[in-house]
Amino acid sequence: MSVLADHMQFVILGAGRVGLRTARVLRDEGHEVTLIERDAGKADRAREQGFDVIAGDGSREDVLQDADIESADALGALTGDLNVNFSACLIANHHGCRTVMRIDEDYREDIYQKYADEVDEIVYPERLGAIGAKNALLGGSITAIADVAQSLQIVQITVAEASPLKGYTLSEVSLPSNARILAFGKADEPLGIPLSDQSLAAGDRVAVLAEFSELADVRQLLVGEEPAATALAGGE
Repeated sequence: MSVLADHMQFVILGAGRVGLRTARVLRDEGHEVTLIERDAGKADRAREQGFDVIAGDGSREDVLQDADIESADALGALTGDLNVNFSACLIANHHGCRTVMRIDEDYREDIYQKYADEVDEIVYPERLGAIGAKNALLGGSITAIADVAQSLQIVQITVAEASPLKGYTLSEVSLPSNARILAFGKADEPLGIPLSDQSLAAGDRVAVLAEFSELADVRQLLVGEEPAATALAGGE
């Protein structure tokens, strides 16, 4: 089966907040969605919204087969129960399905390592929500793009007039510790591969990979809201 088809077939495990919203988005885009839900109230609410719902435990192979897992392009195991989600993904993988598993716990490396090799994608809805809230709190100069690992984040920062780095080329910039520039875009251009001779100007955008503990220093260098640490390679 092709995961690139315009019309795809999905099985969503869990008709709660995350599962039902995901199902609505997929349906609105023209895809076929079957929900699996063991809670009668949640199942009824999903049916009232026009979804096909299989009542039962999605960690059971017979229930997944009732949802036609053999024909599905992908399974979204989106319940709040990690063990149920993982079991369903293993079964779906056996049937050739792409698998996406929800984890609610705060990111821990041991959890990721335990499950990452067995499923295609792991999602953290609460963490994504937290990133959105953080972006709103931080304002326009810095935007969190993704949490890469327990202590790593990719952020997009807009260079400000007060930046100590304004006017310097990317080859001259030395960010704190292990922080790295992943992409760069002039104010009126999309982000692209950073080139050493590109110079920083107010309004330019920089995508940076950095440790959480380094984000404040990175922001100071590119936004200039507070006195910055050493900014240039080999100089002050």
